[in-house]
Amino acid sequence: MGDTQDWTAVPGTAERARSVPVAAWSCAVTANGVREEHVGAHTVTDDSAVRLAVPDDSALFAAAPCAPRQEPFALLEFADVAPVPVRDRIRARLCLSGRFAPCAGTRLFRSTRVVLRQASGPVVVGPDEFAAARPDPLTEAEPRLLIHLADTHPDAVERLTRLVRPESLHAATRVAPLAVDRYGLTLRIERSRAHGDVRLPFHAPADDVAQLAERMHVLLARASAAACPRALQRQRADGDG
Repeated sequence: MGDTQDWTAVPGTAERARSVPVAAWSCAVTANGVREEHVGAHTVTDDSAVRLAVPDDSALFAAAPCAPRQEPFALLEFADVAPVPVRDRIRARLCLSGRFAPCAGTRLFRSTRVVLRQASGPVVVGPDEFAAARPDPLTEAEPRLLIHLADTHPDAVERLTRLVRPESLHAATRVAPLAVDRYGLTLRIERSRAHGDVRLPFHAPADDVAQLAERMHVLLARASAAACPRALQRQRADGDG
């Protein structure tokens, strides 16, 4: 764990929770005493139900009764993994408790309890609030955007550190893009034995990739006009010497 710079505009908890299964490439399912991991097998409907394409002979449902009122109770778990390799890469976990029902070749899961687990601790989200929320509009594009920024524009990442308070960069060994949503970009600042996250808010929300590009240009322009905190640190060190 580490220090986190303050910010004001962030996705709400329900929106954050709705974004996790959209971004996750796998889903761990526990039902009837059986636990299975399914990769690329789930989709999420507009009303937050989860469709899971599982073979009919899956051990998850082998002992499930056929009567609708006895549909199997289950637990679904999703991990939100940072696209760029960083220390402590899992950004959040989402746990959904509810019931499965057969639905045209798939299993349809509706949650009755929603828990979002983040570094700040677990938060319970009401099922109605979860169903009404919408995932962040940049969720599906986030992996390629962050990987492109980290691999192709490391100079831009370095420039963005000019917007970070110098004390947050103390003893930093690496800075990498951790997350982006319509409200801002989050950087992971790694040190030899710890790390911290810094939020760089956009001047206005970005509802699509085109708007995100404009918001990033504004951030980079601000960074270009700012003094480099690492340079300031070196100047202070030279002055003390």
